[in-house]
Amino acid sequence: MSIRMLKTLIAVEENGTFSAAGDAVFVTHAAVSQQMKALEQEWGVALFDRTRRTPELTPVGRAIVTRAREIVAAYDNLLPSILGDDGLRGNLSLGSVPTGLTSLIPFAITSIKARFPDLHIGVTPGQTKELLIELERGMLDAAVITKPHVVPRNMRWAPISMEPMELLTSINVKSDDPFEILATHPYLRFTRKALLSDFIDNWLQVKGIMVKDTMELENLEIILSMVHADLGVSIVPHRSVLPPNPLPVRHIPLGDDAPVRELGLMSLANTVKLRVLQEVETELLNAVKVGRFDPFPQATS
Repeated sequence: MSIRMLKTLIAVEENGTFSAAGDAVFVTHAAVSQQMKALEQEWGVALFDRTRRTPELTPVGRAIVTRAREIVAAYDNLLPSILGDDGLRGNLSLGSVPTGLTSLIPFAITSIKARFPDLHIGVTPGQTKELLIELERGMLDAAVITKPHVVPRNMRWAPISMEPMELLTSINVKSDDPFEILATHPYLRFTRKALLSDFIDNWLQVKGIMVKDTMELENLEIILSMVHADLGVSIVPHRSVLPPNPLPVRHIPLGDDAPVRELGLMSLANTVKLRVLQEVETELLNAVKVGRFDPFPQATS
């Protein structure tokens, strides 16, 4: 067994076929097949179900891939850990829910880059459920997400901020009663793929509020634009870091029992990049501290 073979095995899982994996690690299809057979012979287990037209990983194979990711990550981090820089250089893959991409994440990354210029951070947008899958597969080092109902046992959760839900309306809406507004105006819904959509829907159900859905949107900035254009109202998280040049819309609180989204940094509990992730966590917390603003401001025209 070699690190090269483990990287090839991981490439097969990520790319789906031996040919695609070969392209990813710059070897031929035949070389991938030979490496996988060598691993099976060495370990005495079947990594692939070859009765199918395209070989698929067996349950044992998938379990080995998960452990192989840990081994490869530890290998890649071997020299930095010995040299004492604790991984504060090289590459870090960070995922984020869309609501963090216009304020929180840029703020934090700018501060990190100023302190650690040799650290290169790549950002992948996605919804919480999608990012959790990519974390499990080792495709991301960490992700800023909405806290799930249950934190997986193999994950490390670092809370960043608490963001209560608020009602957004255009400045043309004069009422201050959120229940009246929701009952009488078109409703712009967050995509059901977003975990926070579950929180909002549960709250609406508990309150017995029937809304008139007109659109289902994935991006908070798009929702803001639609609300600003007076095309409807929406329930969204009150962001802990103010985005630049916010649109003039009204922010109306939903009351003391409003649903609250907890935003945090999720990573694998056994990550070899703990030191650098601690720095990321520090800068995210600092961004929230510096970026806090008066809750529920009333926009002016």
